[in-house]
Amino acid sequence: MNKLYATVALTLLSGFMTLNAAAYKGQKIYMNSCKECHGGGQTLAASKKQRIWEKLMENKGEKLADIHLSSKKAQPSWEYFSDRSYSKDAKHLEDFLTEYASDTGNVPACN
Repeated sequence: MNKLYATVALTLLSGFMTLNAAAYKGQKIYMNSCKECHGGGQTLAASKKQRIWEKLMENKGEKLADIHLSSKKAQPSWEYFSDRSYSKDAKHLEDFLTEYASDTGNVPACN
């Protein structure tokens, strides 16, 4: 019986570890870090299809960071995209952007 409990516990634990990124976390990151320049998350997320967001967010969002770091208009965000916190946030941000991309039909509950 103890083996059964241990197996169930390990299965649940491994399931939780794979679900470490979530759209709601990405939405919170967006609201704190991106809203000032890009406005509401619904508009930005719906500006591209899921596949495009996935390509921009490959390698911990490296392409998206490069776009921002090479633009003079994005200078206020340079510190964020150069910081380690962006690479930590990238998976959550990707989940948010792909969840509400133009080809999903999903709309965030709050902006």
